[in-house]
Formats: sequence, structure tokens, C-alpha cells
Amino acid sequence: MTTPGPDLQEPQEQPPDPDAGVPVHRGDPPAEQRAMARSAAVVDRGHRDVLAVAGEERLSWLHLLLTQHVSELPPDTGTEALVLDGQGRVLHHMAVASTGDTVYLDTEAGDGAALLDYLQKMVFWSKVEPRDATAELAVYTVVGPDTPQVLAEAGLPVPAVPHGVLGLDGGGFVRRTPWPGRDAADVLVPRADAERWYAALTAAGARAAGTSAFEALRVESRAPRLRVDTDDRTIPHEVGWIGPAVHLTKGCYRGQETVARVANLGRPPRRLVLLHLDGGDEELPRTGDPVVRDGRPVGRVGTVVQHHELGPVALALLKRSVPVDAELTAGEGDRVSPVTIDPDSYEPDAERPPPGRTARGRLGGSS
Repeated sequence: MTTPGPDLQEPQEQPPDPDAGVPVHRGDPPAEQRAMARSAAVVDRGHRDVLAVAGEERLSWLHLLLTQHVSELPPDTGTEALVLDGQGRVLHHMAVASTGDTVYLDTEAGDGAALLDYLQKMVFWSKVEPRDATAELAVYTVVGPDTPQVLAEAGLPVPAVPHGVLGLDGGGFVRRTPWPGRDAADVLVPRADAERWYAALTAAGARAAGTSAFEALRVESRAPRLRVDTDDRTIPHEVGWIGPAVHLTKGCYRGQETVARVANLGRPPRRLVLLHLDGGDEELPRTGDPVVRDGRPVGRVGTVVQHHELGPVALALLKRSVPVDAELTAGEGDRVSPVTIDPDSYEPDAERPPPGRTARGRLGGSS
């Protein structure tokens, strides 16, 4: 039985909104994006799930489960990390913050329960206590070059460097982040005080913004989002998580063999790129729609946004063999749009093979 071509496939339903429950915008999405790019804006991300891991062995225990090197994570430091399956495919992505006697993991809305279930099953005899802290802490994110001034004016501590973390009196913390935009900080505050802190941030000069503005700058930064820009086959190398969320020289975590093999002996089958959409006034492609070349699917659409300067753009996972100048379309049915790959988002393969493959060839192995 042959698979029908893209024009004959059943239309896909609109994927669920991953940001349901928080404001999409605050009245003027383009102005909110401009504030993030030129000054500062604050977005409510209080729908994110937050886990807390206490106990004297918390760092060494997490080191065995996560893809990032956290066993010697300095106090008041953050990072990103993943949990993989046995084949090296991404199951969970989280932001990490170590402060005081607790490590906090915040992740996508609805993902916390599965992640907590996995962590609790891996406790065994370790001296750790993972728990759900979503009801305790709400997440706001300040984005823009004026982020340090806004934090200081609002009475919040200002971490000096990206990934720096500083605790708050009464609970919570501020975590400086390298994306989206030129500067940003996650502010996790007690939910009982969330409205007060939000008012303080806006009074300090941060424009109120919605998730659509945050997503637009995230796409511009090419920072992937779990289950939006990834699918059930995604490995970290395909979406740029090697480095930010995966430490290549540590082992002892599930899926590590795949991570090392791809890094040393081969290249990932797909790459994450930025697409420029030529949709005009028509409906734009949706998350999960195919990207097509010469009548054949060669990838999938991830996050689709209207950017205040770039226009309609999207992240997409494409087969590695697709050249940067390929003629492509994205979408299905009435939302098919010609698309072009942004050349600045396309990292060509080095002429030399990966170092592991070269070494294996010297030893007489197959390449």
C-alpha cells in the first residue's frame, strides 16, 4: 500500500495551544515584541510546571538522570537539561536552578507530572526528595536589554551573568537566561505574592506582554520548544541542545550511547532551521504540517509566528540532505505557503567527517 502524497492526506486538526491559561497578548502584539527587542517587557508564564528536588544527594543523583553535568553545579547557578529515552530521543526538557538547599526544575505546562513520576521511580535509596512545586511558585519572564534595570527597580536581585541564580527572601529566585532576545530573566515568585511582583515589574518599566511576543523572539533566537519544535523521534543534536542542555563528556544517563555515537561517528538525520513564509493574506501553516520539496515531505513545521520585523516565520525540522536554497512549501490544503530557509539559520556540514569517524577509519574500521 502506497502512502498518499501531501495533497491527498487528511487535514490535520489544529494542535492544542501549549500556552492555554495565560494571556496570548496584552492588546498590541507588535508593540510588545518591540519592547522585548528595544527595552523590556514581562510575560506571564505561570502555566509552567515547577518541580523541586531537596536532599543532600540531590546534585549527584540528578547527575545520573539528566543529560547535563550537574554533580558539581556551583551554588546559585542554572542551566538546561533533558531526559532521554533508551534510544536517545528527547522526552523532557527543563530549566534548572540550584539555589539554597534545593534544585528547581521548570518545564512545559502539563509535563511536570510525567517528569516527577520518572524522578520518583528513580529515587531508590538516594537521599533526595523530589516534589511538585507548581502550586508554590509562579513563573514570570522579563525580556529585553533593560532587564537588569527593571529587576533592580522592582527590588529584585540581578544575577551578574547568564545562568546566574539569586534567591528571594520569602521564597523563589531570579535566573538570568541567554535567550530570547539580547537579555532575559526568569522570575519565580511565591504564587501568593505573584500579582504584587507582576505589578512591581510593570511599575519598574517592563511593558506587559503576552506569550505571542515571547514566542516570536524565541523563534528568532532559534530556541526549540519541546513537542512543538520536536517530535517523538527528535534527538538533541537535531535542534541545537548539544551544549546548552547536553554535556558530551559525561556519561551515566539513559540514552547516552546514542548521544555519543552521533557526536563522534555520524551526523543527525535532521536539522532545525528558520523558515520565511510567503503566506500573504492566506492562512499560515500550522505546527506539525509537512514541509515539501518536489512533491515529497522533507520535514515538519514547528512554531509559527508573526515577527515584528521578519514577518511570518517558523522553525522547522528538515532532512539534513535538504540544501539551503531548496524550493519548498509548507502546510496543507488552504494553508500551503512557499517557504525559504534563512541562510543564517543553516549550518552547513563541515567538509571533514566527525572526529570519531576519522579515528575509526585510521584503525581500519568501516566509515
